[in-house]
Amino acid sequence: MSKMGCIFDLDGVIVDTAKYHFKAWKRLANELGFDFDESQNEQLKGVSRYDSLNLILGWGGIEMSEEDKQKWMVTKNDWYLELITDMNDSEILDGVAPLLAELQFHKIPIALGSASKNSQRILNAVGISHFFQSVIDGNKVKKGKPDPETFLLGAEALGLSPNDCIVFEDAPKGVKAGKAGGFKVIGVGKSESLYEADYVIPGFSKVSYSTLFELFNRMN
Repeated sequence: MSKMGCIFDLDGVIVDTAKYHFKAWKRLANELGFDFDESQNEQLKGVSRYDSLNLILGWGGIEMSEEDKQKWMVTKNDWYLELITDMNDSEILDGVAPLLAELQFHKIPIALGSASKNSQRILNAVGISHFFQSVIDGNKVKKGKPDPETFLLGAEALGLSPNDCIVFEDAPKGVKAGKAGGFKVIGVGKSESLYEADYVIPGFSKVSYSTLFELFNRMN
């Protein structure tokens, strides 16, 4: 049997925290005197906090010192943490928890690869942290996606080569990062925006260990 490891992005793949990020970023924009909509929020998928802030400031036509940027990032994160405090297992996207349990049963190593600096907190809140051998997040990487560093560190932590790992991503930048690192990439969402992935699935409700292993072998 071939070696196989799995590296999951967090936001939009395991849980949908985009709505909480949207509320926090919208509040920030409003405090700075302009509005921020959901189509703009879509452009922040897989983007680091710092780069997200720069995009939002650009949309609002606002220039800001690095010191003020740091302060606003802390403020935005505080608002976000308030919003996710009450997260529970009902927020796990359909099919994810059964798949993680099945992968664990078959001794498939699993890592998280996310830009979020709050990944561990969210995994703990929704009760699935025990499935992950390693959590690579915004606290551990120097280069955000589309740089492959996040996933390369994940593979290294699992003791596997990139070619032995499937990356699950819902953002184009994440897909690019996986492909750049030499990983097999399954996009989660709509194929129009995730066309660079090896395969695209709408979600995990019909995905099992056996279907995943079959896809893994097809990608070899």
